[in-house]
Amino acid sequence: MKKLDSIPSCEFCVRNNTIFKNLTKEEIERLSFEKSCNLYKRGDIIYHEGNRLGGVYCLSKGIIKIFKTGIDGREQIIRFAKAGELIAFRSILSSEPACTTVQVIEDAVLCFIPTADFLTLLRKNSEFSMDLMRLSCKELGDSNKFILDIAQKNVRERLAEVLLLLNSEFGVDEKGILKVSLTREELANIVGTATESVIRLLSEFKQDKLIELNGRKIKLLDISKLKKICDVY
Repeated sequence: MKKLDSIPSCEFCVRNNTIFKNLTKEEIERLSFEKSCNLYKRGDIIYHEGNRLGGVYCLSKGIIKIFKTGIDGREQIIRFAKAGELIAFRSILSSEPACTTVQVIEDAVLCFIPTADFLTLLRKNSEFSMDLMRLSCKELGDSNKFILDIAQKNVRERLAEVLLLLNSEFGVDEKGILKVSLTREELANIVGTATESVIRLLSEFKQDKLIELNGRKIKLLDISKLKKICDVY
């Protein structure tokens, strides 16, 4: 972790229609003054499951993964977060320890908003409160869908769905390659299976000309067939 000399402006998040889009000018100015920002490298842990947090984090740049650790120490990735997204707010609202661990997978800049300032925004800005409630409901809905997928879909179907999700969430570069670069183990930790199974299935997808592989780089070649595999219409 490295403290930044130049603090990113909150205007980025406001302009990009994030959770902060309904803050007033005065609230944005105060938030910019009170927050602190740090640079994190790939592999850095922002906080661990069970930590008591003193505030919330807003991701200004980069990509992070949010995961839980099983009894055997295996990761189960819950979701990813990208620029403009807010994390750790549920622990602050519930006054409970963090229920997940957060780790950087692409060099990131995170802004830290102290609990008192975050709660002040909630109390004074009803639109911000409603936006946060909608975000909480969306994340709960995503979690319910994830549980259903784990219970009812096989590994091949879940992997196809994960690839489509990464395509939707992060997009592709000018060559059509997914903008998020994950290890085979990380993919397995999203799908909820062994790394060997993901390696085998990726090879099958490549042979079937559904994807193109180059190390960690993945290009989706046939989205419609991937949708059919995971039953997404």
